[in-house]
Amino acid sequence: MKLADNKATLSFSNGSPSVEMPVYHGTIGPDVIDIRKLYAQTGMFTYDPGFMSTASCQSSITYNDGDKGELLYRGYPIEQLATSCDFLETCYLLLYGELPTASQKSDFDYRITRHTMVHEQMARFFQGFRRDAHPMAVMVGSVGALAAFYHDSTDITDPKQRMIASMRMIAKVPTLAAMAYKYTIGQPFVYPQNNLDYTSNFLNMCFAVPCEDYKVNPVLARALDRIFILHADHEQNASTSTVRLAGSSGANPFACIAAGIACLWGPAHGGANEAALKMLAEIGSVDRIPEFIARAKDKNDPFRLMGFGHRVYKNYDPRAKIMQKTSHEVLAELGIKDEPLLDVAMELERIALSDDYFIEKKLYPNVDFYSGITLKAMGFPTSMFTVLFAVARTVGWIAQWKEMVEDPGQKIGRPRQLYTGSPPRDYQPISKR
Repeated sequence: MKLADNKATLSFSNGSPSVEMPVYHGTIGPDVIDIRKLYAQTGMFTYDPGFMSTASCQSSITYNDGDKGELLYRGYPIEQLATSCDFLETCYLLLYGELPTASQKSDFDYRITRHTMVHEQMARFFQGFRRDAHPMAVMVGSVGALAAFYHDSTDITDPKQRMIASMRMIAKVPTLAAMAYKYTIGQPFVYPQNNLDYTSNFLNMCFAVPCEDYKVNPVLARALDRIFILHADHEQNASTSTVRLAGSSGANPFACIAAGIACLWGPAHGGANEAALKMLAEIGSVDRIPEFIARAKDKNDPFRLMGFGHRVYKNYDPRAKIMQKTSHEVLAELGIKDEPLLDVAMELERIALSDDYFIEKKLYPNVDFYSGITLKAMGFPTSMFTVLFAVARTVGWIAQWKEMVEDPGQKIGRPRQLYTGSPPRDYQPISKR
């Protein structure tokens, strides 16, 4: 971060003295006004619900430009990474800041693969959940419980322990996710296999059964790998901010990631692809689209088109373009030619890109619009969609947590408030109330 030549001046109409605040440049993106001394100088806080105009940290990991429809991991466009890298190569990039050499990649893959098993007592831990427990509830509990099994990597002041914890979570979260899926459908857990790549191993743990051989479809494995890359990180979103806020207290990394998973569970965040799929099912067929378009435009109708628009992107979500192609590849590989949901999705996309209402409001299809269809075709129930998101996002959370812990200027998170409650008053005995 570089100090800009200009400064920001805050003036008051009541005659109070003006206040000068420094302005800083990032590598790319908007400049920021440093308000850290604002309260000391003025006795006032800023007010920014949802933090729409507040930078909570400085970071060198991920950048997105919503107006341009641009997403960069460590400076690399998401389109290049999703088409040229595998997920573990992307993980290495997010963790270390550079793409690995061949030897670094081989070593990283080896270390992640050898960490995929979880402690055998974890299997008994799962028995504490009801058989119909939501997989995300299982994930929140089981990931948090890792801190009870791996005491040798919870000291956040030790760089070696931080890295071991990072490796363990990237490796073990998919195993726990597959166990959560198997538990909810009543099938036995499947152990990871070291001869399989990261995503193929996950598919095998999800869909293999002891009574017959299961062969991972390479097209589906590559498609899921690409989905993982697209969801690996997304700057300071709600769950990432949750991980950073939890981590700012000095909490162990397993607890921080569990907090991120809990936040991701919300339908406005990680559950958006499930909501988009339910919407497509509700529409049902192409001939009913005009009815729902009219409802979406009606301010008095509570219906909303899910999978369109984004809190950040005010242009076409760059991940959606890749996800659309991936969706077609999966459906073609599985021989699904007449998929009503895809027909509805394609027509909705065509309308959204040509209708003045959508263009004016910048309601472009986002990544959730296509990912739900793709995951459903691959055999995952809707209850697993957010779990898969958590598997992908774990590396981003870890990279952000690690960056925060290693930042000497980091302080415990403590947002302030605009208090609107009762002014000071005295207690009255119950007989006088």
